[in-house]
Amino acid sequence: MTRMLKRALEGVLTESEAAEFVSAFDQVGEIIIVRIPDPLLARRFEIGRALLDGVKIARSVFCQASAVDGEYRTRKLDLIAGSDDTTTTYRESGCRFVVDVENAFFSPRLSHERERIASLVRDGESVLNMFGGIGMFSVIAAMNAACTVYSVDSNPVASRLCEKNVELNEHYGRKNRKKGRKMAGRVISICGEASQVVRDRFDGTCDRTLMLLPERSDEFLGSAVRATADGGVIHYYSHIHSDSKRDAAALSERHYLDVAPARSEVLDSRIVRAVGPRYYQTVVDAVVRKG
Repeated sequence: MTRMLKRALEGVLTESEAAEFVSAFDQVGEIIIVRIPDPLLARRFEIGRALLDGVKIARSVFCQASAVDGEYRTRKLDLIAGSDDTTTTYRESGCRFVVDVENAFFSPRLSHERERIASLVRDGESVLNMFGGIGMFSVIAAMNAACTVYSVDSNPVASRLCEKNVELNEHYGRKNRKKGRKMAGRVISICGEASQVVRDRFDGTCDRTLMLLPERSDEFLGSAVRATADGGVIHYYSHIHSDSKRDAAALSERHYLDVAPARSEVLDSRIVRAVGPRYYQTVVDAVVRKG
């Protein structure tokens, strides 16, 4: 990817300018999203055309014009080259997804975490994905285990896309040498605010609860504990400042134990990804003990 980007931007940017784009570049299906530093914004259309010409499968290049923010975790994108369409198809883990990169939350940088969570889910589990988005964690988990996943999101666009992605993967499946494999489990998309959905539908019935909203996890932790069965597992994501990368996971674990409203046994804590200088997205996997 680094070599491809540098080739695409040769003659448009200096080597040091091009190097900045390696960490500020995402390709989602046929769409490229790039964060352009303020000094280079005047040249954004030139940069967009160079990327469109240099990445052959791309049909659109967008400049990220705002941070991911708001209740729906969306961002504003400005078209700088190609087709003005924010919807594309994305493939991951033997599944395919319809993605709207502007109107519903999605991050290609969480692929390893999606695979990790899917590997932990067991047949027969009831899984609550409290902030399910377009259903990627949910579908990949259901592809790997005969479980039931309740995929909740307050964004109607994300919920509709989740329903579409469930239908798409029921007929697509993971490819192997001989045949495609259909989803082993099922995914139920629910449009609603997570804490209200828990109050209405879940009370200690979920074997596993996924909390992929790191900036607001403390706010919803009580609801997650309420939804999770005694002995069930919560995957608690948070953002942690740490001067040392080595300490970030331990700090996250300590924070979880300080704020958890129920006795918990930590199974694992780890860094998911860096999200800024000395700033990390982390996850704590914890068993909830209610007895």
